[in-house]
Amino acid sequence: MKKIFGLILAATLVAIPAAAQKSYKLADRVKLGGEGAWDYLTYDSGGNRLFITRGTHVMVVDAKTLQDTADIPDLSGIHGVALAPELGRGFITSGGDNMLAIFDLKTLKVLDKVKVGERPDAVLYDASSKRVYTFNAKTQDSTVVDAATGKVVGTVPLGGKPETGVTDGKGNVYVNIEDRSEIVRIDTAKFTVAEHYPMAGCDNPSALAIDVAHRRLFAGCSSKIVAVVDPDAGKLVTTVDIGGGVDAGAFNPKTQQIFMSCGEGVLTVIHEDSPDKYSLVQSVPTVKGARTMALDAASNTVYSVTAQYDPTPPAAGQRRAILPGTFELLVIRPE
Repeated sequence: MKKIFGLILAATLVAIPAAAQKSYKLADRVKLGGEGAWDYLTYDSGGNRLFITRGTHVMVVDAKTLQDTADIPDLSGIHGVALAPELGRGFITSGGDNMLAIFDLKTLKVLDKVKVGERPDAVLYDASSKRVYTFNAKTQDSTVVDAATGKVVGTVPLGGKPETGVTDGKGNVYVNIEDRSEIVRIDTAKFTVAEHYPMAGCDNPSALAIDVAHRRLFAGCSSKIVAVVDPDAGKLVTTVDIGGGVDAGAFNPKTQQIFMSCGEGVLTVIHEDSPDKYSLVQSVPTVKGARTMALDAASNTVYSVTAQYDPTPPAAGQRRAILPGTFELLVIRPE
């Protein structure tokens, strides 16, 4: 009888997983200040720190104290940071001079700069091959760099403007193609695009996350949806509504949760009930402009950043200026 009751209880918990999810709240807002716009954040689990790109430099923030503790300077138009802990190296896309900067994870000193494609944006480290992929917006390709030697080993034409990439650790890299509303699969052995996955209704896919175990891709789209893609079947499984202005996302396999940071001022949290079924856990109010994020999967903590802008209309071709001293770190935690 106890065994039957246990099976019934287990079935009940599986049937309503979203109901048991913890709620989240914006727990901390810390003024970091400093100069420069921002793009991607990267969480370093080994060092419990955040790398935050700021245009010409990278801020390094202690995730425990939430204080700015170091800086990687003298870069140009930077966008993303990727980490290779087993090699003691990090990689920064320097879009202003079309370089990949390689730095030491302990000293934070830049060791080398490698020429890549034009306007590198997102960057990905694939631990299974020990290679780095830069996703180059202007040349619409990916430059592949050996992470240990810093040598370019290949270039993959992508046929469109790439955004975020992810890896399954099994010889495949997936990347959003923003201007084609699709994801492409890169064969990491052949340096070629092996497949295209169109996503109907997904405009300008930017954010991308992956559930490796259940073989699902989650693309955040400007049309206020997450497109769930089965790469093995090559099809769109379903879509889930999210906030507006999404630009980054993550998946936590420990909680089966998808996070999408949306610039309208919302962090959308979704639960993967099964590979083909998803339910909204929460739309967490953040702050307007908080469009990128990083996840500490161990504590299920999300970090984002934003700033206040000068209300004065900018000159033609210029971006609205950030008000001095307003750049801040946001910390969203389970309650």
